[in-house]
Amino acid sequence: MKQELTPKISGFTLLELIIAIGVFAILSALAYGGLNSILRASAHTMEAGAALQDLQLAISIIQQDFSQITPRPIRDEFGEEQPALKSDMSTEELIRFTRRGWRNPIQQPRSTLQRVDYLLEDNTLMRRYWQHLDRAPNPQSISLPLVSGIEEVSFKFRGKGDDPLESWPPMSDNKTLTLLPRAIEVHITTERWGEISRLIPLLEPAPPTPATNARNPSNPIRPVGPGGPGGPGGPGGPGGF
Repeated sequence: MKQELTPKISGFTLLELIIAIGVFAILSALAYGGLNSILRASAHTMEAGAALQDLQLAISIIQQDFSQITPRPIRDEFGEEQPALKSDMSTEELIRFTRRGWRNPIQQPRSTLQRVDYLLEDNTLMRRYWQHLDRAPNPQSISLPLVSGIEEVSFKFRGKGDDPLESWPPMSDNKTLTLLPRAIEVHITTERWGEISRLIPLLEPAPPTPATNARNPSNPIRPVGPGGPGGPGGPGGPGGF
């Protein structure tokens, strides 16, 4: 009688399974660590890029504001005249000025001039402005945060002399209300990138537009002499035209 052969069943032993599971766990941990490092680096890069973009936007707004400074003094809520540009590091406001070019696309009943100041609150550079130049009692202002992570902001003003001034207006000049420097140096110390400096030249004030003749707008109105037509300086008179 022949004995039937039983097929031999082969498989993994318990030790082999434990070793395979251990190797898989090690490889998974290494893969997770690498993926986590990539994700953290990507998040750090995105955060740094967003912070840099905010700083560039803030510097762009500062350049636009400073280049549009105009010699227009104001009266504060106490009725006292304030210079067109004033900066004193001993006060809360870093710098205060009047700028032109305030856009009015919906034709609101307001001027195109704007009173602006910059201040530093809790390491955040703030821009504040008012709806009206000459303020009434208890004026309402609008404050906008520009960029955070700012340690210090300072200015230097380049006037007629060679040495820049750390405050404005200079006390030695009689026309302090309308006096403007030629350029302003801006020094911003940040927590992430250190100190950043910009030199911003001020644009010259726009000259007044001469009155035009209603009948012929292309020809400006010429002054008439005190004697009128035929008088001194008038048409037909001595020195007339």
